[in-house]
Amino acid sequence: MTDPLSDLLARTARLIAGDGHSAGLKPVQWQALRYLAIANRFSRTPGALAAWLGQTKGTVSQTVAALERKGLVERTGDPDDRRLVRLSLTEAGHAMLGRAPESIADAMLAGLTAADRAAFAPLLAHMLKEFLTARAYRPFGLCAECRHFIRDAASGTPHFCRLLGVPLDGADAAAICVEQEAA
Repeated sequence: MTDPLSDLLARTARLIAGDGHSAGLKPVQWQALRYLAIANRFSRTPGALAAWLGQTKGTVSQTVAALERKGLVERTGDPDDRRLVRLSLTEAGHAMLGRAPESIADAMLAGLTAADRAAFAPLLAHMLKEFLTARAYRPFGLCAECRHFIRDAASGTPHFCRLLGVPLDGADAAAICVEQEAA
């Protein structure tokens, strides 16, 4: 006999994972666009995208190549480290996200009251954190909530990352980071 809660979670996950076959994009392509829109400049790399999606680098390479052919993403070399490839949304990529249909996850959450959402969010965050930790996956998180983040640093613009040794602006602080370690 299976656990009914596990069955509900699995069905929900299948529905959400299959969401996004619209505007000529596959679900993983929508997920990649969404990730690139919320990731800080240090986390917009193929490796970080692979970690976020839980996919292999080869699979992510194919996803990025398809998004490049559609004119939604561009790859550039890093001027400070020629081994790194940086990914960014093009104007068309930003426009596509602006026209994105409501996701199944958004529709499911829309039916919850504020109190339901407040109760559900910490449970879901706990489940995800425990799963990621058990499998040694990167947790990601907001830059401003990282132990390496220095708010209003004298050497920042206005903030600073101790780990990477770089100034951070407000956009970086509000984005997710692949290097984030909870404070």
